[in-house]
Amino acid sequence: MTKSELIELVAQEANLTKGRAELVINTIFDSMVDALRRDEGIEIRGFGSFTVRQYKSYEGRNPRTGDTVHVSPKRLPFFKVGKELRKRINGERPDGAPPPPRRQTPPKPAAAATTGTKSPARTGTGMSEDVI
Repeated sequence: MTKSELIELVAQEANLTKGRAELVINTIFDSMVDALRRDEGIEIRGFGSFTVRQYKSYEGRNPRTGDTVHVSPKRLPFFKVGKELRKRINGERPDGAPPPPRRQTPPKPAAAATTGTKSPARTGTGMSEDVI
């Protein structure tokens, strides 16, 4: 999902104009960036948490030339997924109840009896059984 798709979805769900929805999304993102700049963590219950990790400088290598390159210290955002989101993505129910039963696919019809000649193994592939 892109940012513009998110804006459209928020506009539809909240019955807002796209301009208002974009303002809401931008305000949320800007607030999150400002909090991370101040080294504050962001915790969204049921979704996950954002923190900033500090990385020290080190000597790396340029993969093309093999030359040594100095890499400056940096701060990078880190996201840790929440338990509820992880469960929802994996098809589990967040309340701990078992997932709904999966739909059973109907059994495939029995293959027709062969007459001794080699027929295509899969319809439309042009491959015979001896190739597979």
